Amino acid sequence: MPDADTAWNDDLLRDPHHVADKRSRVRRMFAAIAPKYDLNNRVHSFGMDQRWRRRATGLAELRPDDRVVDVACGSGDLTLLMANAIWDHPHRCHSVPCPDQIIGVDFTFELLSIAACKAGRMNLVPGLLGDGAPTTYTDQLFWLNADATALPLVDACADVVSIAFGIRNVQEPAKAIAEFYRVLRPGGRVIVLEFSQPRNRLIRFFNDLYCAKIMPTTATWISGDRSGAYKYLPKSVESFMSREQMMTMLRDAGFSDVTQHPMTFGVAVVYRGYKR
Repeated sequence: MPDADTAWNDDLLRDPHHVADKRSRVRRMFAAIAPKYDLNNRVHSFGMDQRWRRRATGLAELRPDDRVVDVACGSGDLTLLMANAIWDHPHRCHSVPCPDQIIGVDFTFELLSIAACKAGRMNLVPGLLGDGAPTTYTDQLFWLNADATALPLVDACADVVSIAFGIRNVQEPAKAIAEFYRVLRPGGRVIVLEFSQPRNRLIRFFNDLYCAKIMPTTATWISGDRSGAYKYLPKSVESFMSREQMMTMLRDAGFSDVTQHPMTFGVAVVYRGYKR
């Protein structure tokens, strides 16, 4: 009989994207691994996860007055990179802050708590309000506990909507992409950063070996996880849609000029589209 804490077992992992209660299982999984989430990301990507996020941030073409909604923000890594890029923009007016300019959205409260604490500790943006009072990231950021497929945001309220390593965890990816289109203003950009399968057969072989055999063992040991999270990860990548299918989904939602930007031999890809 499966352990009560188990979110994913071998039967479910045969086709994880079509499990009827995938949403609740994913949320339970991330709640379980939240305390060691960042450590495992750094260790098992060899630090590349932050480089991939920086590439995604660059492709967002951020302007100083842009409003960013980072969906499935997890522990806030991409959200904070976006905030830092906007704050450090050469044309930004530091004397005029924009409250809640960057919104981090996630449906796992435990990860949002980590993101908020991380933002408070970083305190990297010493600017001034109109009355001379100091302002920090906490003045610019708003953390929202919500689902990617039902964003509690008004139409056309954002200039950039991003999601990093999260779209494959959504119960209905097409519905989430449609939500991204809805909340974007004309001219807005969608940024999707996700794992992919390398096209080179040799690289794919070694990547599959690492992801399916080595990483699940070491990541489970580091995290003490009992939810099956690090068995789910390689299976969710392996069985997720192809790059071409992702680009088609973005176009079907209404996005134009959709492009893909593979990184690290195709292990990760940034997709970008525009709302016209």
